[in-house]
Amino acid sequence: MNRFEKHSSGLRLIAAAGAAALTLTAGLATPLNPAPQQAQAKESKKVLTVAVAQSVDSLSPFLASRLISTSIHRLMYEYLTNYDPKDNHVVPGFATKWEPSADKLTWTYTIRSNSKWSDGQKATAEDAAWTFNKMMTDEGAATANGSFVGNFKKVTAPSATQLVIELKKPQATMTALDVPIVPKHVWEKVKDFSKFNNDKSFPIVGNGPFVLTDYKADSYVRLKPNKTFWRGTPKFDELVFKYYKDGDAAVAALQKGEVSFVSGPLTPAQATALKSQQDIKVNDAPGRRFYAIATNPGAQAKDGKKFGDGHESLRNENVRHALFMAVDRKTIVDRVFQGHAVEGAGYIPPRFSSYFWKPSTSQELAYDPAKAAQLLDQAGYKKNGDGKRVGKNGKPINYRILCHATDPNDKAVGQYLKEWWGKLGIGVTLNCLDNVTDPWLAGKYDLAFDGWSANPDPDFLLSIQTCDALPATPKDTGATDNFICDKKFDDLYHQQLAEYDATKRAELVKQAESRLYDTGYMNVMAYPNAVEAYRTDQIKSITTMPEAAGNIYGQDGYWSWWSAVPAGSSGESSDGSSSTGVIIGIVAGVVVLAGAGVFLAMRRRSTAGDRE
Repeated sequence: MNRFEKHSSGLRLIAAAGAAALTLTAGLATPLNPAPQQAQAKESKKVLTVAVAQSVDSLSPFLASRLISTSIHRLMYEYLTNYDPKDNHVVPGFATKWEPSADKLTWTYTIRSNSKWSDGQKATAEDAAWTFNKMMTDEGAATANGSFVGNFKKVTAPSATQLVIELKKPQATMTALDVPIVPKHVWEKVKDFSKFNNDKSFPIVGNGPFVLTDYKADSYVRLKPNKTFWRGTPKFDELVFKYYKDGDAAVAALQKGEVSFVSGPLTPAQATALKSQQDIKVNDAPGRRFYAIATNPGAQAKDGKKFGDGHESLRNENVRHALFMAVDRKTIVDRVFQGHAVEGAGYIPPRFSSYFWKPSTSQELAYDPAKAAQLLDQAGYKKNGDGKRVGKNGKPINYRILCHATDPNDKAVGQYLKEWWGKLGIGVTLNCLDNVTDPWLAGKYDLAFDGWSANPDPDFLLSIQTCDALPATPKDTGATDNFICDKKFDDLYHQQLAEYDATKRAELVKQAESRLYDTGYMNVMAYPNAVEAYRTDQIKSITTMPEAAGNIYGQDGYWSWWSAVPAGSSGESSDGSSSTGVIIGIVAGVVVLAGAGVFLAMRRRSTAGDRE
């Protein structure tokens, strides 16, 4: 999943302040070397250069939440299972098969025997057992993905190829444990998992399709192909993810050939301009994330202590509903996204049809400014002589909205909110920052633009809205997206987690979405398309996920970058179309984040988010 990023996941779609542009190697594209040498000479490196929207928050898979970070971890480490790029169904990963006991409280996984760590040591079930046990016993190690192991009773490795997980109660996510497995012999030396960012010693040992060989904060991450990867060696020699703070500059770089791929979402104007360009293909497909305005419900920790300075009026459900009803989603889709999105409703995007929910006509908080005004009056927040709504302190209400400085959508929607809410007598101040994480974690905001990339399994995205996700104390960092703690939602969350019947579980997930909608904490305004572009004279073919109409950047797996075939390679069509299946071969990567510009991508915030 991934965030838009604050977080998230946990990814809050944050664009960190850009560092000065870096000149890397002669084989990399730079402003001083606009035509990538790798695309011009067969004897040069085949380098895939990707413009991205985020800087890495952590290279530790135990801490990372931004989409860029979790995407890199999918390239570095294997997960027990993976998702098929064609239709998202579960396929083998580090585990080749799995089997539950009759009561489904014990799960036995067969670990593949042909996986090696990049330092030559064999990857075994003991590494998986150690990873999960560390998360179960160390709060720092549970920061990013602790929700997956909260119900684990015991994890053992009876042999090198057998992993056994015992549960306290049934858990429906046992074939969707999105947790990177790390090498025990490396990570057992770490003393403080809450502070270790895995960014001091290179190359970093992993068993995924790539090996991370170098990194500079806010600048780049460099990877190379793992030639012993069991599924096959990547075909590109390097991959460069380059950080652009200005979307137009990134598009210009793509047009000049300085980058091979631009992650989205591109603005409608950018996409239109690129569609007419020779050797450039625009991928415009249903996305896997939501775009929302989140309300600060009153930041709190598990110990019961309150913190932050969210406006007191937002703790009133009528006020939250009024704000909901004063947002015209159709206008946002038509004028901001210009049709490259669909109107928002429930928490899970429509791409995941089994879990997609939308309110009934009687439940819907539809656009109705007059009704919104009535709700504010009923809540006791009436207008003064100047037409301004006043709070309990007698002062005019002015909401501070956290806004991502590099996201034009945030700024555009923000102007509409100023207009719509202004007519209600409510002031709006857009607080657009490169880094929204600090005020978000501190609870020092009223509302915030939010968003996460959803995974095929909805559990993680639901878990970040539970009471269990709150920080232990105000000084700690929890997995929470927005400090929501609602008992009815939590009960539904735990029910869906324990339900193995797919149909019954989907219904419980939808009930949880319905409850979240009714609270008014999360106003999902739109589901943006994945609008991205690449050069067909540098990339011959690349896998989308899902295959029929899906995204390239930020997938639930390593398929796009692992499958990418360089232009000029034999055996593939050269029309620039996305491949219809996974191709064995890929890129080694370099993520370069320069001060010139930045694309916004979400965590499981996103995106989660976008964490993923």
